[in-house]
Amino acid sequence: MRDIDGFVQFIPDVGSLSHVVQTLQLAITPAFLLSAVAALLNVMSARLARVVDRSRSLGEAYKAASPAERAAISDELRMLDRRIKLAIDSIFLIVASAIIVCAVVAVLFIARLVGFPLGDVIALMFILAMGLLIIGLILFMMEVRIATRAIHIRKELLLIDDTAGQN
Repeated sequence: MRDIDGFVQFIPDVGSLSHVVQTLQLAITPAFLLSAVAALLNVMSARLARVVDRSRSLGEAYKAASPAERAAISDELRMLDRRIKLAIDSIFLIVASAIIVCAVVAVLFIARLVGFPLGDVIALMFILAMGLLIIGLILFMMEVRIATRAIHIRKELLLIDDTAGQN
């Protein structure tokens, strides 16, 4: 608290404009990280939506399928269920990481306003955010790996007809 012209001011002294600018400069890296995370979440949400749509259409197809077709549909539904769980867990961890990165930016400014040396807290928060991001990306990679293993192109579709191009 400071006494200015007989009034008690409860706003701490944040220092000069250069201190605020320096804090803003420190906050730029997490802000860029947030935009990259947002783009990643957009991709992941789109993938999740496609997997959910596919599982719904297979669920409908299951009703009218023969017993042999039901077995194949069940196998694919189990794989899609695994992909959905991985995608949801990945999105959750990456959103948690983004929330912590937002908190890092807030704590940077709070530390400047209050004047407490919170460098260790900020560093630990950023390490936690990166850890969550890494785990989320690993889960995303696992989901993509499952998806690529499930892609099967029939061999007869891969054969090239040599006579088609010769005239």
